[in-house]
Parts: sequence; C-alpha cells; structure tokens
Amino acid sequence: MRKSFGAKCWLYPMPVLIIGTYDENGVPNAMNAAWGGIYDTNQVMVCLADDHKTTENIKKTGAFTVSFATANTVTACDYVGIVSANDVPDKFARAGFHAIQSEHVNAPIIAELPMTVECRLLKFNEDGICIGEIVNVSADECVLDESGKIDAGKLDPIVYDGVTHAYLRLGDKAGQAFSDGKKLK
Repeated sequence: MRKSFGAKCWLYPMPVLIIGTYDENGVPNAMNAAWGGIYDTNQVMVCLADDHKTTENIKKTGAFTVSFATANTVTACDYVGIVSANDVPDKFARAGFHAIQSEHVNAPIIAELPMTVECRLLKFNEDGICIGEIVNVSADECVLDESGKIDAGKLDPIVYDGVTHAYLRLGDKAGQAFSDGKKLK
C-alpha cells in the first residue's frame, strides 16, 4: 500500500550547498542553497531568487563557489541560509567563516568547509537557475583518503530532508556504481 502526498518538492538526497561570492567591494558572502546540483558534465546549477545578495554578487562578479555543508558546520551553514546579507551585511563573519581567495575565480573559498567547487558564471535562466562552469574543485587534505581522493566519510557532508526539515548525515556504502548491476547481465 502506498500513501499519496500530492505534488511536493521532495527529493533524496538534497545536498546542502553553500554558495560563496564577493560583492563589488570584495566583501565575502555565503548563502545556503538546498536546490542545486550537477547541470552538465562540467557545470553546476543552483536555484536563486533575484532578491538575494548572492544573486546580485554573481551577476556583478561573474563567479561563485559551491561548498558542501558538513555535520560539524551545521549551525553556521544554517545561519547563512536564514539570514540575508541584505539585512546583515557581515553575516559571513558572524557565521565564523573565513574567506580564502580562489586562484581560479573571483569568489571566496570558505576555509571552514573542506570541499569547494569553483565556478565561472555561464548564465542565469529566466526562471532563476544560475548555471556555472566548473573551473576547479579543491579539497582540504583532511578529507582525502590514502590515494589522494576525496573520502565522503571524512568530508561528512549533510543533506536536507524537505519532509521533516532536518539535516541528515550520509549513510554507509550500499554498493558499487557501474558494477553491481552487472550481476544481472
């Protein structure tokens, strides 16, 4: 038996993405954007309303970063999602974040968030979808495995549960992509 809930924007997992930008004066800003992900092979997308300071900054600088909220940064990452830089200009600092200038785009890498996708703005669609070209991915060595790859367990990213409005940790490995299905061939 199944229960119907009607049309809902529930999707699992929903990454908790922190968008980093600079304004025209070089002041860093961060915003929590739960609606985003991979758009194409070398592109990301985030859904941003016109009235966000982040949207204004991206349009002015042509760049942004996307970092992953982690279990140990929940409070700061939630804060930058519930407070607008239009109202609290120093929300980046109030969150306890520190900006490192990306070497690839005019946007901040947030030192407290260990994995960052650095993007150049490609376009804003008419419906508010911001599409960026991935020009670099950087990660703190503390989240790398023995072979130098990003270890999701060490990264400890959180996901957003739209049903209960909770932040959840990712679970254990369930299988191997592009491999387990071969058992049915």
